[in-house]
Amino acid sequence: MTGSFDNESVDEHDELPPADPAAALRLIAEQQAEAARKLSPNLLWYYWPWGLAWLIGFGLLFLRFGPDGRVFVELPLWLPLATLFTLLISAGIISGITGARTYGQVTGDSNRRGLWYGLAWGLGFSGVMVVLGQVSDYLPEDIAGLLWSGVPVGLTGALHMAGGAIWLDRNLFRLGAWISVINIVGVIAGPGWHALVVSIAGGGGMLVAGVVFLLRDRAGSAQRARRTPSARSDR
Repeated sequence: MTGSFDNESVDEHDELPPADPAAALRLIAEQQAEAARKLSPNLLWYYWPWGLAWLIGFGLLFLRFGPDGRVFVELPLWLPLATLFTLLISAGIISGITGARTYGQVTGDSNRRGLWYGLAWGLGFSGVMVVLGQVSDYLPEDIAGLLWSGVPVGLTGALHMAGGAIWLDRNLFRLGAWISVINIVGVIAGPGWHALVVSIAGGGGMLVAGVVFLLRDRAGSAQRARRTPSARSDR
């Protein structure tokens, strides 16, 4: 009997909060940081699939349908667009799986925001594709190609900025703004050049952003790991 009471007293003592207010604040901060880490997706699985899709897909478009009708690499007419759309669909699937694993345990308003935001992507692009399919046949081939690339990229930038506004995510909003700016520059530059700008500045920019955010995440994890022993010792 005595042993059981002793164990209960030890367990109750372990569950008591730290007596030192500073230690309690550090403990709360660590728990908040750990929760944020678990609910924050690995940004590499967002930026790299999309970055590779844009770098490769739009790069092939530039090589096959260059400025002023130039052909830098002889490729089948169907290959660049087929490659681009295949890579974009794959990137969307990877991002969707990553988001589902990250936010699947979240309920309430955040869960609904994520669901509606995902529906906005699907319905938005479906509507754009239907409109472009009806209009592009009445346009010159080079202008139709610019329309097929410029409008989806513009929608992508707008949806990224909307996501940043919904979740108050500065990095996501900045990415959307960057995509929008380079899309404007590419469209003004004209057919052929748009694909090159989006491939290098868009796709390459996403790859670089993924590395930067990964390094930041690792640096933050290292700082939290260094603070953890001190907080535990204060307890």
